Amino acid sequence: MKKLKVHHEKQYLMWEDGTPFFYLGDTAWELFHRLNREEADEYLSLRAAQGFHVIQAAALAELDGIYTGNAYGDKPLPLCSGKVCLPGTQGGAFPEMEDCEAYWRHVDWIVHRAAELGMFIGMLPCWGDKWNKKWGCGPEIFKDPGSAYDYGAWIGERYSREWNIIWILGGDRPVENEEQESVTDAMAAGIRSRDTEHLMTFHPCGASCSTDFLRDKSYIDFNCCQSGHGLEGYESWKFIRKMQEEEEKPCLDLEPRYESHPACFQPEYGVFWGEREVRQNGYWNLLQGACGCVYGNHAVWCFCRKKDQGHLKTWREGLLEKGAGQMRYMEKLRLARPFFELRPAPELVEQEEWCGQYISAARGDTYAFLYTPYGQEIKAHLEKMGEGPVLCSWFDPEDGTVKKKEIWPPCPVALRPPDGGRDWIAVLDQMRAKI
Repeated sequence: MKKLKVHHEKQYLMWEDGTPFFYLGDTAWELFHRLNREEADEYLSLRAAQGFHVIQAAALAELDGIYTGNAYGDKPLPLCSGKVCLPGTQGGAFPEMEDCEAYWRHVDWIVHRAAELGMFIGMLPCWGDKWNKKWGCGPEIFKDPGSAYDYGAWIGERYSREWNIIWILGGDRPVENEEQESVTDAMAAGIRSRDTEHLMTFHPCGASCSTDFLRDKSYIDFNCCQSGHGLEGYESWKFIRKMQEEEEKPCLDLEPRYESHPACFQPEYGVFWGEREVRQNGYWNLLQGACGCVYGNHAVWCFCRKKDQGHLKTWREGLLEKGAGQMRYMEKLRLARPFFELRPAPELVEQEEWCGQYISAARGDTYAFLYTPYGQEIKAHLEKMGEGPVLCSWFDPEDGTVKKKEIWPPCPVALRPPDGGRDWIAVLDQMRAKI
């Protein structure tokens, strides 16, 4: 079985043979619940063509996924008098799942189709309202460690032999007390009792990090934040830095601003995040040292079929929005230079302390990347890269091409992108480096 591992320096993910793995993910939380197989194939095939490697989806979905069933009407868990038959709800042992096999065969089919297309499923065993109904549909099924462990063991066993699984605990909810922490620990332990091969992480609520709730947990292989869709997490790179400072593990922004999402969840403002905001979070995080990038579209994650005030597009229209096609260029940039060398390099630039104007900088041994989010001038300290001239190539994040090249002496310089008003990446190479 092909296998992902954590790099020995605990910064990035890699394949077992040492090849870098760039986590390029798409959020499709309602995939198992809302799409039939023909639609799922349509979705997966297009995302594979767009270069995505991980599809994030919840096995027990958020939007009334327990009672309404999937696209075929199949339900994921047995019901007794309209309630889920699990410990803590009916007081019995974890039930046999034969009556729900049709639902899980559909999940199996999607997992296998993703594998055929070379993609992972970032599998949430359940959405967070199933163990902390702070908001949402619920029901709050997993109220005690026993039920969480048994379900974790069941789903862990079912997918333990599939190469393309990454486990994602949590599901957009905070861990607020010891009981919820014990439920999360137990679900992880249940999965690990059957599956020790696949990586595991935690998807927290907005503007928070997995290290806020589950720091020093051995079952967390890489940490994740959700910078989210409001202003609290606008400068998402700060969350990446926070996780790096708190724990020596790879880290990732599992849910940054979605394309076409109403800003601050308020469609009445008339402002919807677009491709520019998607790229900003992606490159800010990337150059802070994130182990990849995750994209989301507000019409796609819930597979919206009818437009409304908060959803300006259907899911099929959302699939083709510009930001989704531009995510692959982040991976192109990262793989163009030695992958495991890259580290944050704030010493290379001078910052202006204005929200949204942050110029992110990272470097390897003989190269550096500088990201200007609005095309503003970059005051760069090229003398800190070493002796000899520096070649500056301007990488266009809209189409992945290089628009202009310049040569500068190793001294403080003002770098100006080909045109202002939008984002650019200055790719710096010492002239002794291979170009």
